[in-house]
Amino acid sequence: MANFTKKAIRDSFIKLLNERPLSQITVKDIVSDCGVNRNTFYYYFEDIPKLMEDIFSEDLEEIIKKYPKIENAEACIDEMIDSALEQKRVILHMYNSTNREMYEHYLWNVCDHAISTYLDTLLDGRKISENDMHAIKTYLESFSFGMISNWLRSGMNEDIRSTLKRIREIKKEIMEDMISNCEIK
Repeated sequence: MANFTKKAIRDSFIKLLNERPLSQITVKDIVSDCGVNRNTFYYYFEDIPKLMEDIFSEDLEEIIKKYPKIENAEACIDEMIDSALEQKRVILHMYNSTNREMYEHYLWNVCDHAISTYLDTLLDGRKISENDMHAIKTYLESFSFGMISNWLRSGMNEDIRSTLKRIREIKKEIMEDMISNCEIK
């Protein structure tokens, strides 16, 4: 019963985010929509930001389960783009709220997982120094996070897929060169 109630609260919140900006949603709106009382909401969540945090954590767990191994970071990023486009209004309402930092933290964690898992797959037993690994990881995370942030800032109107496709073509062999140049022999 507890998981059902918690899910009902989350589903109502997402439904309301599809209808209006975050600043126009109250706990009263959420409990009214899902048919529970305020105490029930507060039993599961301290406030709306904690509800958002819970949603982000669960989404990140799902991504980690779905992508335990990543042959290329783009596959995971593409999945994230697909998911964001399916929930465009929800994402933009969260991103354009005073809680943007929470969404950006979630986004950074997704990028971190995608890049870390991709690099583990790419290295495939080869060794590079911790400093080089940190530099490569920071470069790729920052690039991915920046691209997606710019896309969100544009209202998700830019054709991010064609931009990413072109960048993939341009940097086709850069990653292998970076690893080869850093490999400890």
